[in-house]
Amino acid sequence: MTSFTELYVFVLAAFVGYQVITRVPPLLHTPLMSATNAISGISLVGSLVAAGAHETPISTILGFIAVTSATINVVGGFLITDRMLKMFKQKPKDTDGKRP
Repeated sequence: MTSFTELYVFVLAAFVGYQVITRVPPLLHTPLMSATNAISGISLVGSLVAAGAHETPISTILGFIAVTSATINVVGGFLITDRMLKMFKQKPKDTDGKRP
């Protein structure tokens, strides 16, 4: 692939990703994000391969940007999932039977 093609694919993927995420209703965003952590992990592995290929300087830079973005996505997904699961935990009862 030429550098122009790689840049074109990167810009197209960023545009499509933005369009998909902005169309998701807020009610579905948290369950969807927790369900896609595995997909984010796969894109992290793919971006590591792209960054490590060292074909051209632009592909290395775009690979680094992809690694950074995928890492933020994976970490953010786990943080949101953890926060969502904390909402469903029962709060401990006080000794007098009332909740704090």
